[in-house]
Amino acid sequence: MRHFGHIAPAVRKRLFYREPGEFTPASPARLLSAALGATLYSPATRPRLADDVVKQGARGVVSMVLCLEDSIGDADVTAGEENLVHQFADLAGRPAADLPLLFIRVRTPEQIPDLVHRLGPSVRLLSGFVLPKFTAERGIPFLEALTTAESGSGHRLYAMPVLESPELLYRETRVETLEGIFRAVDKYRDRVLALRLGVTDFCSSYGLRRGPDMTAYDIQVVASVISDVVNMLARADGTGFTVTGPVWEYFRVQERMFKPLLRQSPFHEVQAVALREKLIEHAMDGLLREISLDRANGLLGKTCIHPSHVLPVHALSVVSHEEFSDAQDILRPERGGGGVLRSAYTNKMNEVKPHRAWAERTLLRAEVFGVANEDIGFVELLAAGLGD
Repeated sequence: MRHFGHIAPAVRKRLFYREPGEFTPASPARLLSAALGATLYSPATRPRLADDVVKQGARGVVSMVLCLEDSIGDADVTAGEENLVHQFADLAGRPAADLPLLFIRVRTPEQIPDLVHRLGPSVRLLSGFVLPKFTAERGIPFLEALTTAESGSGHRLYAMPVLESPELLYRETRVETLEGIFRAVDKYRDRVLALRLGVTDFCSSYGLRRGPDMTAYDIQVVASVISDVVNMLARADGTGFTVTGPVWEYFRVQERMFKPLLRQSPFHEVQAVALREKLIEHAMDGLLREISLDRANGLLGKTCIHPSHVLPVHALSVVSHEEFSDAQDILRPERGGGGVLRSAYTNKMNEVKPHRAWAERTLLRAEVFGVANEDIGFVELLAAGLGD
């Protein structure tokens, strides 16, 4: 699989200076964690779940979570488990190349080995489990259960803990909770693919909900948690983990979306108006701002609850030609001793040692999302992804 693999090769050639690279579920964890992109959640109870998975894979989704937790009612868990077993058996008879990375979000540690056993041979399609309300105390049993299930099945399984507990939110317990989470995930580092932020749960602790014109970073009590999570769990010194961006709750909201971007685009006015009308069902200003702020704050990828969010996340994850040029310059072997140089675009200073970690992360993102051609921006990438 690859990002933007659903669009024609000729179109990719026009869009990309360096095309997104291919990866598989067996690729190194470091690459997979960067490649997750927009991770689309779906309730495990959907009767045509296998068809949905195949359809979304064909539309550019590369990672999905099939949820047995908050997205379904307590009374529906047993039916959801049975449906998952049935749908995985269905998927096992289809071409694996068409399928995204698949994860199951469970409620209890006991569900992990039970589901792995019940899935049987179709477990080969499963990339891992999403672990809810993760703390050191609650999380270790999940990680132990995953280790046991992996050993019993002989199939590699990753964990994606969700950081969403009140202990993480409250100021008086936050540091201790983060320290415990770090010890837990560090012990099982080879099994933890990424850490996911549960911002909706954070807001619920204070009866808050951000509007469609606000980002998670505008809610100060939430922004402070994101800051501390990145500070303690996403460091660039080799001890950190990939942390993904929070869910965006809104879709199909009639907003003034893309107007600034379209005014700067190379499209003629009639084309721009037509494109805007098409895109108005697919994203919004708040989502675009939040994706940009995610990346600026060290987060990579995003939890999504609607297919219309996927392409904006992926389009804004593509490395610009300017970013790629700067990263390459910084990491040239002859720059190993440090120093300062002018950007090839002659618009900024590149300081070799302080910017090295940024450059390394940028090239990793370029490997999975590609590098845009010099004249290609967000609108062109999104329009191509939508089939325009």
